[in-house]
Amino acid sequence: MRRIAVINQKGGVGKTTTVANLGVALARMGQRVLLVDLDPQAHLSLHLGIEPSPTDLTIYQVMTETLPIEQARVTVCDRLDLIPSHIDLAAAEMELASVVGRELILRDQLAPHQDRYDILMVDCPPSLGLLTINALAADDEVFIPLQPHFLALQGLSKLLKTVSLVAQRLNPSLKVSGILLCMYESNTRLGAEVVDDIERFLAAGRGKGLPWSEAVLFRTRIRRNVKLAESPSHGQSIFEYAPKTAGAVDYSQLAAEILGLSETVAETPPPAETRAGLSETQNRQDGG
Repeated sequence: MRRIAVINQKGGVGKTTTVANLGVALARMGQRVLLVDLDPQAHLSLHLGIEPSPTDLTIYQVMTETLPIEQARVTVCDRLDLIPSHIDLAAAEMELASVVGRELILRDQLAPHQDRYDILMVDCPPSLGLLTINALAADDEVFIPLQPHFLALQGLSKLLKTVSLVAQRLNPSLKVSGILLCMYESNTRLGAEVVDDIERFLAAGRGKGLPWSEAVLFRTRIRRNVKLAESPSHGQSIFEYAPKTAGAVDYSQLAAEILGLSETVAETPPPAETRAGLSETQNRQDGG
């Protein structure tokens, strides 16, 4: 089972949209998929038409009461299951403060389900707290959705530092597999500049034994599309809400690219100076 944490500490970058629609796209391609909504806002659950009540079993009980995952699991559609979230999860970090091994709870809970699914994706909260650490400790791969603008690059450095710390202390197999550009507009100069910066940054880390040394910038770009923004309010993925739009096309292409991820690593430009948002991480790579 591929275990993927979809993470960005900045909200509004397309993280939950990606988990929901990519999960459905992968299921439509025959993959057995489990999604975990690890965000107390429960936006992934709502996006897929599931609104747990206070009495329903969710990831909150899985994390705080060691409830078996199968008791909280909900079937969304054929080959796609979800562990929903609830606002109660916001209290989990405080409740788990004195629990020994609290960073590994999710990993231990997922362990019995290795053979049931082909792909696990965890929708992480927009923070780098205990819930996100649990996701990074439980998963082998990290996908990072980004908006193509300068501030997104600035946050990438801090996020990669967190991934590196978790890889060193809790999960040596953790790696950043891919960076995904969301809300992309191909006709802007800024979009092209961001693509160039990310590719140069990733090229600079090749062969240096870093958790992102093998990461790729996905060739698929998720174009800005109003239907993607509308579909959560209807509790549907883009494939049910507007299956002929650019959003559906893009997430189908992304799913296909991910299923052949080992073949998508292209030659990238030689290392060069990157924007200020990546400079701190770049210096660490170069020993500065």
